[in-house]
Order: sequence, then C-alpha cells, then structure tokens
Amino acid sequence: MNSGFPYRIRIVNWRNEEPNLRSIRSAVFINEQNVPEAMEWDSMDRICTHILVQDFEGNGIGTARLLPDGHVGRMAVLKVWRRKGIGSAMLQKILQEMRALGMKKATLHAQLTAVEFYEKFGFQKCGKEFMEAGIPHIIMVLELS
Repeated sequence: MNSGFPYRIRIVNWRNEEPNLRSIRSAVFINEQNVPEAMEWDSMDRICTHILVQDFEGNGIGTARLLPDGHVGRMAVLKVWRRKGIGSAMLQKILQEMRALGMKKATLHAQLTAVEFYEKFGFQKCGKEFMEAGIPHIIMVLELS
C-alpha cells in the first residue's frame, strides 16, 4: 500500500513479466502516444532491470526500465492510475536500485511534459530539446550520491 492506493511495486526481469510489461507500454506509448511499434520494442529489454507496479488484483499498471549504463527509460503509468504517486514510487525504486548497484549517474530522455516531475527528484536538463518518436524530449541527468 502506497499513497492510500493499493498497489505493489517490484523489480522484475523481462523473461518472467514480459506480458505485463508489454501491455502497459503498448497502452501508453503505442496506443495513447502513437509511438510506432517498431520503435517501442528493442533488444535492450532482455538485459534491463524492469520495475513493475501492479494493482491489488495483480494487473500491471506501471513500468519503467533501467539499462545497464544508468539510462532510465520506458517509464509509463496507465492513464487511470496517474496522479496517484505511482510514477514517483517507481522513480524512487529505480534510484534506490541504482545506488545499491553503485551507479554514479542517472540519465533519461524526458518528454517535455514530464520535465517538472523529474526536476522534483533533482534531475537537471542537459543540452537542447530533440524529437524522439515524434514527441519533444530533453536529456536530463542526476548525479547519484
């Protein structure tokens, strides 16, 4: 239980949770944001650490992935579950895992609409805006202590 809403957040691997992870990312990125399917799926999923958030019935409601180089990506929460603290809980979990692994820096490509969210965690904008999958983004970094 977190923020008054019943959900469970776990670190999982792709092999064991692929259907859940795919369903969340398909709903958010492919269906909602019109990211081309060919851009969404890559060979990196197999080697990433994944976060999976599930509701009290075990349905996947949020996900994110951490690449071995410290890049955080594919952060998604189903629309009906947004603004309930799930994104914050996922990011806190990822940063906790990164520190446990001895990583020194977190990097991500933030959609411009999410910049303020990441700034609350100490991420700073780096470089110029760019387009990725037809959506404006900016690189953001956080030095981990």
